[in-house]
Amino acid sequence: MTTAIREWNDLPVLVTGAGGFIGSHLVEALAQRGATVRAFVRYNSRNDYGWLESLDDANSERVEIFRGDLANPEAVSRAAEGRDVIFHLGALIPIPYSYVHPREFVAANTVATLNVLEAVRRHGTRRLVHTSTSEVYGTAQRVPIDEDHPLHAQSPYAASKIGADQLALSYVRAFESPVVVARPFNTYGPRQSARAVIPTIVSQTLSGADRLEIGSLEPRRDFTFVEDTVRGLIACAEAAGAEGEVFNLGSGVEVTIGELVERVMKLVGVEIPVHTSDARRRPPASEVERLLADTGKAERLLGWTASIPLDEGLARVVEWMRGSLASYKPSRYNV
Repeated sequence: MTTAIREWNDLPVLVTGAGGFIGSHLVEALAQRGATVRAFVRYNSRNDYGWLESLDDANSERVEIFRGDLANPEAVSRAAEGRDVIFHLGALIPIPYSYVHPREFVAANTVATLNVLEAVRRHGTRRLVHTSTSEVYGTAQRVPIDEDHPLHAQSPYAASKIGADQLALSYVRAFESPVVVARPFNTYGPRQSARAVIPTIVSQTLSGADRLEIGSLEPRRDFTFVEDTVRGLIACAEAAGAEGEVFNLGSGVEVTIGELVERVMKLVGVEIPVHTSDARRRPPASEVERLLADTGKAERLLGWTASIPLDEGLARVVEWMRGSLASYKPSRYNV
């Protein structure tokens, strides 16, 4: 088992999914700590690095862009070579899209994780932080949800992530791979895509729409600001003797989607009718009705707790989206 990582300065790190919402924030945080970050982004002919395009000069000097596809084991192995720590965030995540093309989710989430795990074995990586999701629990059978709660896939996305999680934990048992599983609950913040509920609400209320189009208002969620999630991921890398452990990263506070709508409208200063659309609802048996994290284990073993209250986080999202609304299509449903 590995010892704690106490010094990030010049530490070689790999982040998969680095151009995405959480990944780009993590790359910035690691660069600010002095790490040398290899940022794995999916190749595209536009040479587009996603949200890493907005890195400031001070951070970009510590970041190396690696273009590839996590479904390609040779690319993953090359990216992992010489890296002491790997944060695996690369995944396909929109749940409605998983109803349309489930096979893509198995390739992008489960098979790609296998490639990362094999690369860790090959190169002797000191620590792999594998990023899971609270969706693997399904609708809460008991609250708050601790890490021993049964896993219950209610979408192809959740099933692909359960498969990835179990592969990761099996490598700890079978090969003593230095894997820690981080399980974030509904992360939100600047840069999140419009397929998520908070950007959906904020973008519509800021756009001057005459009504808010949304799915179900009754589900309850535990929202965690992205800076807190990033601190939790880094804490998972730093903790000594945490291999084989799973850690919930949540706020421990729940809110209904209906209450969330009210809070956002109050922050924006508008009040418009709310229309619940069948097209935006999950199939009834696929809807996860309640997620609420028990974060006691992360507090005890990582010294981590969420610190940014929901209203403060929402205000920061609203402020950011006021200047970034052109990046969104508020009138369109993003699957």
